Amino acid sequence: MAYFAPYIDETGYHMPTYQDIRDELVSQAKQIFGQDLYLDNDSQDYQLISVFANMVYDSFLACQAAYNSRGPSTAVGTGLDVVVGINGIKRRPQTASTATVVLSGTPGTVITKGIVSDSNGYKWDVLSPVTIGSSGTVSTIATCQTLGPVQAAPNTITNIETPTLGWNSVTNPGAATLGTDVESDAQLRTKQAVSTANPSRSVLDGIKGAVANVSGVTRYEVYENDTGQTDSMGLPEHSVTVVAEGGADQDIAQAIFLRKTPGCYTNGTTEIEVTDEFGQVIPIRFYRPTYIDIEVVVNVKKLSGYTEQITSDIQDYIAEYINSLFIGSDLAISSLWGAALQANRIPTSPYFSITGLTAAKSGETQGTADIPLSFNEAARGDSSNVTVNFV
Repeated sequence: MAYFAPYIDETGYHMPTYQDIRDELVSQAKQIFGQDLYLDNDSQDYQLISVFANMVYDSFLACQAAYNSRGPSTAVGTGLDVVVGINGIKRRPQTASTATVVLSGTPGTVITKGIVSDSNGYKWDVLSPVTIGSSGTVSTIATCQTLGPVQAAPNTITNIETPTLGWNSVTNPGAATLGTDVESDAQLRTKQAVSTANPSRSVLDGIKGAVANVSGVTRYEVYENDTGQTDSMGLPEHSVTVVAEGGADQDIAQAIFLRKTPGCYTNGTTEIEVTDEFGQVIPIRFYRPTYIDIEVVVNVKKLSGYTEQITSDIQDYIAEYINSLFIGSDLAISSLWGAALQANRIPTSPYFSITGLTAAKSGETQGTADIPLSFNEAARGDSSNVTVNFV
């Protein structure tokens, strides 16, 4: 195709290719300096023209990026951040995991800037200062120094990194609350699309949009039972049930309160009191997801080029897929095959073949059947729960 100046019409932005720009510069140079000018690939003049052509092409690409940044479906990065701001939302930042820890030692001991670590080597900052109570223990919050969804199973944060006189031990009775990665462009686009439901005439869509827009919410589901009896999922009659992961309890309750209809029962085990503008206190209920740890066993036959890194990749891909499932979504075993096969980075020359794959909820017997989850349950994967056997 011959060179043409970039333009915008009803079908969008149009620009020439690098080859078109280069060929046009070569043609113009010969018209100026003569057709006998030597401009083959090995000439210095041709190399200089190639540099100029690449710079021009880069400029046209920048114009294309600016054009695409006008709408949420094509904008990326900071351009997408600006566009979704029109809807009053913003990208979720990376956050750290937190865990409730119990410190033991001599009553009255003050611990300042304490640091503990877990069995995987991650360090956690203890809320400072904290004083051990008269019972010899104190419960406080520890925040992981590494941002992102760092997991810590119960009783795995047991190491004291900053020894303090009078502080003897530490442990976490429950699992850590997972942090979050920076919200991806795809996730932000989805949130923007849902947020447009905020002013909708459907109350249920409005609740979904409001909950999705609560800062820190990563996953959510909203269910409605508009019948006069308990439905098949066990949800009470004439109720709305929200299951939300992440975000502050008060913020989620406020979002539900502002968009639910009068008299509608809000169902859930987390109850937060919301005060309306007239001073009336109204209880708002919702669920936090119940995490179901999934254990997977993959039988692999090694092929040429297999390395230990591929074993880690198989484990990571499977865990990542499990953690990507929606709340209440059943786990299809066949999907785990696809997740594991992502570690075959050269499809025409695979590094391994899978001879068998089983999965089960933690502590249950492994099998090949799909794993059902309740409406308020979320599958949770971890690389340490994926076993790779070689056959």
